[in-house]
Amino acid sequence: MDFEEELLTKAAWYYFMGKKTQQEISVLLSISRMRVIRLLEKASATGLVQFKLRENSAQRMNIEKQLMECYGLKDAFVIPTAPDAGITGINDAIAEAAAMYIANRMRPGAFINIGYGDTTGKTLNNLAKIAEKPISCISLTGGVSIYLPNTRSNVFNARLFLIPAPLFVSSKEMVSALKAESQVKDIFQMVSLASFTILGIGGMNDESTVLKTGVLSKNDFLQLKMQGAVGDILGHYIDKNGNTLATSFEDRLISTPLSHIKTLPNVIGVAAGREKLVAIKGCLSYGYINTLITNEETGKWLIENDKES
Repeated sequence: MDFEEELLTKAAWYYFMGKKTQQEISVLLSISRMRVIRLLEKASATGLVQFKLRENSAQRMNIEKQLMECYGLKDAFVIPTAPDAGITGINDAIAEAAAMYIANRMRPGAFINIGYGDTTGKTLNNLAKIAEKPISCISLTGGVSIYLPNTRSNVFNARLFLIPAPLFVSSKEMVSALKAESQVKDIFQMVSLASFTILGIGGMNDESTVLKTGVLSKNDFLQLKMQGAVGDILGHYIDKNGNTLATSFEDRLISTPLSHIKTLPNVIGVAAGREKLVAIKGCLSYGYINTLITNEETGKWLIENDKES
């Protein structure tokens, strides 16, 4: 996915269709006014603007606009749905788009909160590869391995601040004991200082990260489904309306509370796919995120089902 082209499309849309000034577009896209001018010039020179936007770009812009209106989002970034893309392909595309989205908005010295999951882990790896200067990333949960560099990459330009604990521990008492440790407390205190927070949204299918890594078993998943779980955010299992479920797993979880996530300024959800639709909708409906990066298929479903509970 070419993020520069996506910026080009947004700038052209806001200027020619939305009647925004160049300064207003500069604020909306978090870029300089001079860059807006260059993007508009390029849009004309390359034929992107010909009294109408290219149909596929305009459709994605419309989906983004409707998602923002339906769910009260600050922003949405919708990428094309690749034909016959499997779960891995979808996650890879979303992670690449998320890394480009954040890199374009990240200021030097900024800290980024990273959530648990396959897509967020890939986003971190992509971001660390394209960053010109080292980025500083804070883990939002236990489960150290998910945050470590991809061994197939020779480039990882990031400093990691990780919670030295597993995702789930043996008891509620163990959670309290670990959270009282100074190393763990320090990481949790850093979360509020980050400029961006990246959250994955897990589904309840066999491709779930916690199942594939053996953190939870299929019997655990069955128990969670029986209690109404449709997916998770940072290991917190939610129902279809986004409510956190009171389960034995919640008591044993080393993770940032979702109530705290809602107080953070720039919370970006990175998720797509049929197996996650209900969980994504629950996350949006409850207001855990204020920006969504997803694909066309997911975006269309969310718009069509925004009034259903």
